Amino acid sequence: MNGFDDRFLTRNGLTARRLAVLLLHHEPDTRLPRVRDLAEELRVGNGTVQSGLRLLESAGAIETQARGHLGTFLVGSDRAILWRLSGLGTLLAAMPLPYSRRYEGLATGLRAAFEQAGAPFAITFMRGATARIGALLEGKVDLVVLSRLAADQLAEEHPVELIADLGPATYVGAHGLLLRRGANVHDRGLRVAVDHSSRDQVLLAERAFAGRSDIEWVEASYMQLRDLFAHARADATVWNIDEVQGRIGEELADVLPLGDEVTRELALRNSSAAIVGRAAGAAAFQAVREALDLSLITALQDEVLGGERIPSY
Repeated sequence: MNGFDDRFLTRNGLTARRLAVLLLHHEPDTRLPRVRDLAEELRVGNGTVQSGLRLLESAGAIETQARGHLGTFLVGSDRAILWRLSGLGTLLAAMPLPYSRRYEGLATGLRAAFEQAGAPFAITFMRGATARIGALLEGKVDLVVLSRLAADQLAEEHPVELIADLGPATYVGAHGLLLRRGANVHDRGLRVAVDHSSRDQVLLAERAFAGRSDIEWVEASYMQLRDLFAHARADATVWNIDEVQGRIGEELADVLPLGDEVTRELALRNSSAAIVGRAAGAAAFQAVREALDLSLITALQDEVLGGERIPSY
C-alpha cells in the first residue's frame, strides 16, 4: 500500500484507523479483545469492527488467526503501516543543540529506535530547556528531550507524561564547579555565571552557592564562558563539562567537584536523559513507549561516544 487507500475514508475505514491505534499496543501472538468489546470501546457496531479488521489485514497492517474457543490472535503486524493508518502522524522531538558527541549519539539512537518502533520521527534542535518546554506546551513539538531533573519539575507544573528515562550519563557526562584561575570560591562578591534558559544549570548553581548572600549573578551561555573568564568578568559557575570541554582551557579555570551530597544527587538526576510528551497525546506516546527499545538508544549513543559509529540523525 503505497499511497493512502480511499477505503480508509469510509465509515468502516475510519473505524479501521481507530483500530490501528489500539493495535499498536498489541504484540504478535497475543489474543485480541473480543469484537463486541472493541465495538463498545469505539462505539460502533460489531460488523463495523469486523470490516475494519478485514481492511487492516488487506492493507498488510495485521495478520490474525482464529483459534476456536481461545479467541482471535494477532499473529503479526507491520507497525509502520499501522502507524500510518492510525493518523498519529510524524512525531517531532525537540532536543538540545548537538554540540557534543553525547548529544549526537543520543540523537542517533533516538532516530534508530523510533524507526524500529515503526513511528515516523523527526528532530528539531533548540537551545535551552525553557525553549523546548515552551514548544511542547504550545503544541509545536510532540516530544522533548530534557534532563530527568527538568522533567520531574515540568511534571509537577504541567500535564505532561514521562515516556522514558535513559539512565545516568545519557544527557550529560558530569557537572563541575568551574573556578577562574586567581579567584577564590570563598571571595565575597564572587561573580557566578548562570544561564536562565537552562532550568538545570540555574538550580545546580543556586544549590552549589546556597546560603551565600554576597553572590553576584552574571547572565551567560556556555559560548560566552571563555571570554568572561579570560577578561575576569566572571569568577565561577556550575556547568555541564561536555559543554565546556575544549572551550575553556586549563589556564583559565579549574574544574572542582561539586560539594555536598544534595548537589551531587541533583547533578546525577541532571545527567539522565528523559523523553517527555503532552498528556493529551497519550495514545501516541503509549504506543511508542511500549515499542521503544531503550537499550538500542543507549547502545548507539555509546558507539558514537566511542568513535565506533558516525552520528546519523
